Amino acid sequence: MEHSNVDKRETTRLFRERLTQALDRSALSRSEVARRIGVDRSTLSQILATDAVRLPRADTAAALASTLQVSLDWLMGLSAEERFGADILEQSLEISPTGRAPEDINLERWHAEATGFKIRYVPTTLPDQIKLPEVIAFEFRDNAPPRIDQARVRSEERLNYSRQPETDIEVCTSLQSVEGFAQGQGIWSGLPLEVRIRQIEHAAYLADEMYPSFRWYLFDAVGDYAAPVTIFGSKRAALYVGDMYLVFNTTEHIRVLSRRFDNLIRHATVQAHMISQKLYEIAEGLKTPGKPTGKG
Repeated sequence: MEHSNVDKRETTRLFRERLTQALDRSALSRSEVARRIGVDRSTLSQILATDAVRLPRADTAAALASTLQVSLDWLMGLSAEERFGADILEQSLEISPTGRAPEDINLERWHAEATGFKIRYVPTTLPDQIKLPEVIAFEFRDNAPPRIDQARVRSEERLNYSRQPETDIEVCTSLQSVEGFAQGQGIWSGLPLEVRIRQIEHAAYLADEMYPSFRWYLFDAVGDYAAPVTIFGSKRAALYVGDMYLVFNTTEHIRVLSRRFDNLIRHATVQAHMISQKLYEIAEGLKTPGKPTGKG
């Protein structure tokens, strides 16, 4: 956990230094910059404060890069190469707005373009491939019925894709997120125990069936953190930030995010060949009140 905090502080420090450089070079006053990015002057001052420990929101960072005519990848510390003005038209980052709509068109296109490449991802909840219809309906219960149906179709398509012999898929989620689902915590509060047990057993069965073309790892969130991201081979990487995707298209960015994914696998407490056994243990723990379902 200490190492993770150090990484975050260093990332924030680098962002702050580069933002200060860009502001000092700009012909715009800081008040004008704040106005153009849609925040007040005090918010910009807080972003620049030396004791700041968090990065600004993704849309704010993107607006700062656009207003100051620097590349967002440089500003975020993802690239050592600084580019200005017209050069940014060639930059490797696109911002792809999205809602929580299950039928997200961009994801479908990116998956299609990555056919034949290794796909690696950290999902926001459980992997789409292994979700039962009841779980999908519960997760998207605030959406209109057509969108729930579209989410089910997407899950089926992901499962069919994952079952193809030529596929190569790696998934990383935290052990705590799986255990939180098992216990009906967070967004899963209210999901019946019987459904949770069936979901975990179903996931265990599929993980075993599809291994090794589908490999699912569990890491310990106490020592590691992973934002939702999908790496589409060497094509692109899409970082999900709530209401949009930050999409990186260059080899340098994809390599950085791939190395981060490699570290998650390296530090995983449950390796892919052990996932089915671990899931069955969690399911058995739910069936036996008082039996622990934690690490092991």
